[in-house]
Amino acid sequence: MADDFIFTSGSLTQGHPDKLCDKISDALVDHVLAEDPLAQVNAECAVATGILFLALRFGGSASPDVAAVAREAIRKAGYTRGGFQARSCSIMTSLAEVEQPAPQDERTLDPADYDEFPAQHQVTLFGFACDQTPEFLPLPVALAHAIVRRLDSLRGDGTLPGLMPDGQSQVSVEYRERRPVRVATVALVSSVWPEGYGDLAALRRDLEDRVVRPVLAEQAPGLAGETQVLVNPHGRLRQGGPELHAGLTGRKTAIDTYGEYARHSGAALSGKDPGRIDRAGAYAARQAARCVVAAGLARDCEVQLSYGIGQARPIGLDVETFGTGTLPDEEIKRRLLDAFDFRPAAILARLGLRHLPREQGRPFYEALATYGQMGRGDLVLPWEEDGLAGALRD
Repeated sequence: MADDFIFTSGSLTQGHPDKLCDKISDALVDHVLAEDPLAQVNAECAVATGILFLALRFGGSASPDVAAVAREAIRKAGYTRGGFQARSCSIMTSLAEVEQPAPQDERTLDPADYDEFPAQHQVTLFGFACDQTPEFLPLPVALAHAIVRRLDSLRGDGTLPGLMPDGQSQVSVEYRERRPVRVATVALVSSVWPEGYGDLAALRRDLEDRVVRPVLAEQAPGLAGETQVLVNPHGRLRQGGPELHAGLTGRKTAIDTYGEYARHSGAALSGKDPGRIDRAGAYAARQAARCVVAAGLARDCEVQLSYGIGQARPIGLDVETFGTGTLPDEEIKRRLLDAFDFRPAAILARLGLRHLPREQGRPFYEALATYGQMGRGDLVLPWEEDGLAGALRD
């Protein structure tokens, strides 16, 4: 990436079909783990028109009412009327109790036994952090998330009546010497019901004045004076959501992570219990990268972890600071290996990932399914804690 560039990231409201599928899948993860933290669960959804198809594989003592969980997630996403709605959509399920529960709670293990619990899947993961925002996220994706979150909030409380739950944002930021200097463009697309706004100009004015400008004023002060704002640039939409386009669990990994400003794994985060290393490892890599930046060792940091089936320790770990480090990347890598244990059992024990839906209450993982799974100031996320930053300075 050059020093001077414009970078664009996007985000989706909770009613976008792909995000709706993520929400339903993670709602099931919450329900299963709240009943049995040692259960394994893999939930995948597909939605189109008036039909939701849900495949659930799980094991343990949990017995969720799958259809009821799905309908409640659809209702909370805002689909309470129209051609696709929580009460009347058809739900087809494929249920299999074939996953074996975890043999032991990792928090009760002696660290000497962590090698006995290897990764069950092969995956390469990336964690990233930077100093562009208080959330240690790149500015484009942080702004895109904030815009759709505000859109969802104002739609939900009736401030902007007539909006459908399906919407998306796209934010372009200009960089000079790899530092953000201007929010160049914000595009916001929101669907409306036929009986909603009769005047497209009124919709555009309301969304710019009540959604876009307040977010920019709060989160990008001084960077938004010349920002071009585009609201529904292709005109008025009379349909949205599953009636317009299909959705699938795990199709928006870039939105879940770093808005494509940094690399991310191809493995989905939503719909699987944290015993899967592709989920737990992504959080561990993010925590490591965040601690590097919080320690002042770099302005930008990417941590790469690779796991092999049957191996407890990562078969690969690398650090890239893109020329922003105060120490050589190899030295930062050495310090990470001294401060962090990246074995799967160690990650689960340190972050307590199996117990979060029970200890913090539902929804936990469902709440992560929209607005990103990293840098969430509205949630208490153990992988966003940077207490180990001090150990990296020594």
